[in-house]
Amino acid sequence: MDQLTAYLTQGAFLTVVLLVLGQLFLAFIAFLIVRSIGKRVISTGFDRMQTQRNMSLGRVKTLEKLSLNIFSYVLIFVLVTIIAGIFELPIGGLIAGAGVIGLAIGFGAQGLVSDVVTGFFLLLEKQIDVDDYVTAAGIDGIVEEVGLRTTQIRGFDGTLHFVPNREISSVSNHSRGNMRALIDMSISYDDNIDDAIAVMQNVCDKIALEDETIIEGPNVIGVQGLGDSDVVIRIIAKTENMMQWAVERKLRKELKEALDANDIEIPYPHQVYIEKK
Repeated sequence: MDQLTAYLTQGAFLTVVLLVLGQLFLAFIAFLIVRSIGKRVISTGFDRMQTQRNMSLGRVKTLEKLSLNIFSYVLIFVLVTIIAGIFELPIGGLIAGAGVIGLAIGFGAQGLVSDVVTGFFLLLEKQIDVDDYVTAAGIDGIVEEVGLRTTQIRGFDGTLHFVPNREISSVSNHSRGNMRALIDMSISYDDNIDDAIAVMQNVCDKIALEDETIIEGPNVIGVQGLGDSDVVIRIIAKTENMMQWAVERKLRKELKEALDANDIEIPYPHQVYIEKK
């Protein structure tokens, strides 16, 4: 009889274990399905919003990633609640206890609150969007995500910076409007300045016809400075957003080749060795 009771007890225990595992498995599968459907619905909704309201792509990406972030937090909270229900944990007591613990640590979580508040205003005032080139918290790079707690900025060396929003006291957004391409070319004092400017302007006019990313110019502004061994001539153009560096590289190459072809010297440091006899 005792052995039979032990078998029944073990069987009941295994049944309960299998039932709990099955419920956990179903809850996890439901979580994955709802998350997948939710992400698809959110992405589709923002695609329609961009088409109907003519919103910028960067703004749509920003709001989409933020919505997905919030949606994930809500789903995780629901999943934790379901798991607690499966194990018959006292939800009310846990919430009350969490409230007491939260109140106790709340004084030390002021940084988190500051992150959320700052992130809210960054989004509300449209200071930055995804794919913007910004300088924030001393970091230059492209914004990849704007969250309620952190902003992710990809540096030009490939490093991904997670910047707490409270550290973003000021933002320089370099992506609002056309960008400026600026080139300083040097010629020697022996060369004729007017001839050099004419050669450079011909190159600028040629590139302006070839490159559709140039909005205005390029124009040779004139003599920018007088160095120890060179005369500095400045060229300026307006380009499409994020295309200024490509235009600058192209201008430097074409200007260098044109100056060489016209025997206009680009000075460089010389070293003279005097041999003592």
